[in-house]
Amino acid sequence: MAVKPIFKLFAIARVNFLTLTVACLLLALALSYSLLGGVKGEIVGWVVAAGLLAHVSVNAFNEYFDFRSGLDFKTRKTPFSGGSGTLVQHPHIANAALVLACVSLLAVITSGLWIVSQTSTALLWLGIPGVLLIYSYTQYINRYPVLCLIAPGLGFGLFLTFGASWALASEYPALPTNGAWYGIVSAAAMVMLLVNNLLLLNQFPDVEADVSVGRKHFPISIGRTSSASIFAVQLLLSYLVLVIAVAANWLPFSALLALLSFVLVPRLLQGVRQHANNIPQLIPLLGLNVAVIHLFILLLALGIWLNW
Repeated sequence: MAVKPIFKLFAIARVNFLTLTVACLLLALALSYSLLGGVKGEIVGWVVAAGLLAHVSVNAFNEYFDFRSGLDFKTRKTPFSGGSGTLVQHPHIANAALVLACVSLLAVITSGLWIVSQTSTALLWLGIPGVLLIYSYTQYINRYPVLCLIAPGLGFGLFLTFGASWALASEYPALPTNGAWYGIVSAAAMVMLLVNNLLLLNQFPDVEADVSVGRKHFPISIGRTSSASIFAVQLLLSYLVLVIAVAANWLPFSALLALLSFVLVPRLLQGVRQHANNIPQLIPLLGLNVAVIHLFILLLALGIWLNW
């Protein structure tokens, strides 16, 4: 009986969603080793811990604030959106969810400060806004369509993939200015576009519920059909950035291995366009989108790894 609350906290942390963070960290490791001359081994554990705890914190804050606003009682739960529903079933652990969010965030700050002490204080330019993003995403950012669109990508692309690549590098420039960083920036841009799309598509089933609590993302402000066009543009841009980065020699030729994920893209784009307003038909596409994103990032990491 004593272990049950722990499992509930695992659900609040959405541990099954942490695979995206793991994929981004693997990409950052590959980028640092291949493009920046190696990885500083004693930093790896701290960077991995900070990345995973940041994701746990933002998930727990999301669970807590969506429960307090009443949103979790209105959303249509899917395997990929609508929260875990844990606090709806167990409202007595709401404060524990808030504690999990805050403790995780404090651990991120502590880990981040240690990493900065061992690397470069310039990393604070990423760390400070990253911490602010974790706390403000659910409460404030979701009320502004453009910010709501790009915030997830900034978190996983800029702050996680780019920031981890910089922190993991065996040598630390004061600022990332040499030619290898064009490859890092390109990879971070791909992740940003893909993760923007992850949250964008996951908002489609929640439009009516989100309106009731004052949210205003693109599926609310311009509708699901027009938002499907934004989804398509971002997805295709991620592949275009990959091709440009390889053609410009910013990334190795083997990075094109990520193009294998494109085999799933026509079905995804067609399905989202056809079923943007048909939520039961759209739900399997949420899973397909998750698969495309993970496959792209992991294949990109493998391709860069093969260049070692």
